[in-house]
Amino acid sequence: MKYQKITKKFINQIINVSLDAGKEIMKIYETDFEYQIKDDDSPITTADQASHKLILTKLKKLTPHIPILSEEDANIPLNIRSKWHEYWLVDPLDGTKEFIKRNGEFTVNIALVRDNKPVIGIIYVPAINETFWGALNYGSFHIKGDNKEKKINVNKVNKRLIKIVTSSSHPSKMLNHFLKKIDNYQIITKGSSLKLCLVASGKAHIYPRFGPTSEWDIAAGEAIVNFAGGNIVNLDGKPLTYNLKESFLNPEFLCTSSDNLKEKLLSLLD
Repeated sequence: MKYQKITKKFINQIINVSLDAGKEIMKIYETDFEYQIKDDDSPITTADQASHKLILTKLKKLTPHIPILSEEDANIPLNIRSKWHEYWLVDPLDGTKEFIKRNGEFTVNIALVRDNKPVIGIIYVPAINETFWGALNYGSFHIKGDNKEKKINVNKVNKRLIKIVTSSSHPSKMLNHFLKKIDNYQIITKGSSLKLCLVASGKAHIYPRFGPTSEWDIAAGEAIVNFAGGNIVNLDGKPLTYNLKESFLNPEFLCTSSDNLKEKLLSLLD
């Protein structure tokens, strides 16, 4: 099987795709946009669709040999996509609820998935012009505005205070129960895949997710977390996988900055 060669030039090309998608999103963000509710009760705006269209066009031009699965074009049967050894997994606008709230906590997510695991992840935050990326054999990085990229790593030090990032829009009874088992912690709330970026960049130690997410919500962030030294596992301690089932829904999971912390937290769930 011949895979796409991952070079710095190629990574930069994908980052530029995310930047262009972000520009399309911000054009709409600055207007009196409206939104609709999809069949799964999630909202969609013209920004989701504009970003989707741009990303698909540019990725098809860059890598015509690699299939694309996007949240806004996911009606592809498993018997077709299960034959893919490598594909793009895209969320053109992650955090549509945050977009509608106009709080700036929404992202463009682009991941390259190889053999059911993400090997490149790009997360662009259009409202503040920041990029997080991670790639196999490179590590993970943060770019603030037009500044030079800086390598990021998880924060494995959690002797006293555990910083826990949680969702701005998805409260959870199970999370409240889980928190009662932890002695000393600080809660940070964020929307979209920014929660994963906080763990990857060392600003939080864990992100426990006890509510629904889809594969396109997590893939880019998982790459960034993994290549920054962290990990994501389901509540059985097994890694997440992609494109192996009819449904795109993920199991509940823990994103942690260290194996020790992961094992400690999994034991609290027994």
